[in-house]
Amino acid sequence: MGGTLLIILDTHTWIWYINDPCLLSKQACDQIEDELDKDSILVSSISVWELFMLEKSGRLKLTLSAHTWVQKCENLSIFRFVPVDNEIARISVQLNGDLHKDTADRIILATALKEGAILITKDNRLQSYPYVETVW
Repeated sequence: MGGTLLIILDTHTWIWYINDPCLLSKQACDQIEDELDKDSILVSSISVWELFMLEKSGRLKLTLSAHTWVQKCENLSIFRFVPVDNEIARISVQLNGDLHKDTADRIILATALKEGAILITKDNRLQSYPYVETVW
């Protein structure tokens, strides 16, 4: 394969990779490990929002505050955070409404489409979207 392969991590994939990689499938973990030194692992900024929301609601308990946890991830050279821009917003609204109603997941899918990235996710609904390649 000639060009750089881009992958985007779903929110749970990002959290699990940092906190407990054993929760990832072997194929997902291998895909991430293959891209570690290539500046090709994307995380949508909506995943940062989702992480803060999960912590606030008590559904996610980290050993550090979410703020510190995210700062540490930002300091790692392996992740490239992708802001939600106007094109991603547009694409997320144009996705088939029956596919997925969760706004964060729609934005992650839209980011994968815009960037031409493979989505690493355990989410069956995201895996069923025919226009984005997924790995789990």
